[in-house]
Amino acid sequence: MNKPSIKNRIAYYNLFGAAALVLLVFVVIYRIVWVGVVYDVNHDLQEEINRHTGFVASQVHFEKMSEDGEWKEIEHNRDKGNPVFVEIFDADGKVLQKSANLKNRNLVLHHKKDTAHYVDAKIGKIDIRQMQAPLVNNGVLKGYVVIGMSITDHYSVMESLRLVLLLAYPAVLILLFFLTRFIAGKSMEPVFSIISSTKQITDNNLSTRITLPENKDELYTLATAINDLLGRVESVVEREKQFTSHASHELRTPLAVIKGTLEVLIRKPRTAQEYEDKIRYCVNEVNRLTTIADQLLTLTRFESSKEVVNLRQLAIDELILETLERHSPEIEKRSLKVDFKFEDHFYVQSDVFMTGVIIDNLIGNAIKYSNESGIVQVSLSASGEYINCVITDSGIGIAQADLSSIFDQFYRSEAEEHTEIKGTGLGLAIVKRYCDILGILLNINSKKNEGTTVVVRFPVFKG
Repeated sequence: MNKPSIKNRIAYYNLFGAAALVLLVFVVIYRIVWVGVVYDVNHDLQEEINRHTGFVASQVHFEKMSEDGEWKEIEHNRDKGNPVFVEIFDADGKVLQKSANLKNRNLVLHHKKDTAHYVDAKIGKIDIRQMQAPLVNNGVLKGYVVIGMSITDHYSVMESLRLVLLLAYPAVLILLFFLTRFIAGKSMEPVFSIISSTKQITDNNLSTRITLPENKDELYTLATAINDLLGRVESVVEREKQFTSHASHELRTPLAVIKGTLEVLIRKPRTAQEYEDKIRYCVNEVNRLTTIADQLLTLTRFESSKEVVNLRQLAIDELILETLERHSPEIEKRSLKVDFKFEDHFYVQSDVFMTGVIIDNLIGNAIKYSNESGIVQVSLSASGEYINCVITDSGIGIAQADLSSIFDQFYRSEAEEHTEIKGTGLGLAIVKRYCDILGILLNINSKKNEGTTVVVRFPVFKG
C-alpha cells in the first residue's frame, strides 16, 4: 500500500490537530452561550423571588402572602410566550395561592428547603426552571414561594446552536483539509524544484547545481547544503578519475618495460651476462611495481579511514640512523656525504610505522635528488614542545611555482625532466597525510638547482 504524499500527510496531521482544537472551541462556545442563558433566567427568577420575600418581610403586622394585583399580571395568566408561574405554600407545605396559568397543575415544593435553590422541571409540555425560597416575617416562617419560568425558547435556541455546530464541524474540517493541502502544495514547490534538479544530475553531469529558492528559509539552507555536497562529490570523483588515470599510467610503464625486455631476450640466444643484466633490470622494475602497489594501498587506506594510529614514545635519532643505514648502498653508489648531527637522544610522541614512512621518504628524496658527490645534512634540536628535524640537500631543487603542488598525488615537478630519477609522485602525498594525522608540522623550502630544505616538527613525548 502506497503511503500518502508529504503534502497529504501535512494536511492529515494538521487536520487531526485542527479537529481537536475546533471541537474544543465549539464546546467552549456552546458552554458559554448556555451559561449566559442560564444566568439570564436565574437573574429574572432571583428578582421575582426577591420581590415576594421582600414583600412578606416588610410587613410590620403580617397580613398577606402576596401583593394586591399580583395575580392579575399578564405573565401569570398565560402559559405561552414568556410565562411566569408562581405558587405560594404555607409553612406546612399546603397550597395557599397560585398563578392562573398553572390551572390544575402545581409547582414542586421541596419541603424543608430553607435556602433558595434552582431546579429544572416541566409544567405539562413546557420546560421550566424554578426557584423556591422561604417567606419569613419577623423571624417567623410563614410559608414558601416557588417561581418557575419557561426555558422552552432557550432550549430551542441551544438546540439550534448545537445543530449548527454539529453541521459546521465536519464542514470546517473538510475546508481546513483542502486549504492546508493547497498551502502545503504551494510550500512544497521549492522541494519539487530541488527534486527535479537532482534528477538531472548524473555521474557525467556533476557540475549541475540546484537553483536556490528566493526566500532564505530552511529550504534555502537545504539547497545550499545539497550544492555543497555536490561540489564535494564532484571534487572526489574528479580526484578519483585523476588518481585512476595516473595509477594506471604508473603501473603500465614498468609492465611495458618488463614486457619489452623479456621480448628482446627471447628473440635470439644471449650470453649469461646479458641474461643476468636483463633479469636484474626486470627485478628492479618489479620492485618499482611493488613500491607503487604499496603506496596505492596506503592511499586507499586513507580514503577508507582504516589507518590505525598507535602513539607511543619513539627515539627519532635512532629511527633516522636506521633509515640512513637502509639507504647506505645508494649513498655509497652516488658518493654522497651525509652529515647527521645530534647531541642527545630525542624522544617524540608518534606512531612508529607512520613516522618511519615519513623519515624514509624525506631522506630518500634528499638522497635521490642530490647531485653526484653532493651533501645531505640532517640535524635534530629541541624547541619548546617540539623536536625539530631539518633535512637539507644540495640537489636539483624545486621551482617556486611548483612548491604548492608537491603534495598532490603523482606530481613530480621538474624531476620528470631527469629520466634517470625513478619515482611515482606518491611519496610526499603520503608524507603529508601522515603528518596531518599525527599532528606533525611540515615545511619545505627549495630553490631550483640549489637544493631543498625540509623542516619536520615532532611533538615532544610527554611521559
